[in-house]
Amino acid sequence: MKENFLDICILKCKTMTIKEAQEKVDRWINSTGVKYFSELTNMAILSEEVGEVARIMARKYGDQSFKKSDKDVDLADEFADVLWVLMCLANQTGVDLTAAFERNIEKKTRRDAYRHKTNEKLK
Repeated sequence: MKENFLDICILKCKTMTIKEAQEKVDRWINSTGVKYFSELTNMAILSEEVGEVARIMARKYGDQSFKKSDKDVDLADEFADVLWVLMCLANQTGVDLTAAFERNIEKKTRRDAYRHKTNEKLK
């Protein structure tokens, strides 16, 4: 069976690096999106997208019930919206998310090497 373009794109997304994703967002913004929104606008959009994730989490895993309008929401799509805007902001501010993430893991590993293992609340 011949794979169509969308299937190929989905397959490529599954193996995309963070750097490749940042580059893909940049290409899309500069071709289809025309230009980046301002950093402040994107920060507001990021807050909005995180709020949408929070709404779904509160209803699916928390105590709130779903409204009819929220029944068909897609948590994965909302996570992707957050990631998209985060990558826009990283691109706009010159942040290499791969390098930042690697440094962040190293920081957490040094700082928390024994902290969680000795936390009585986690036993």
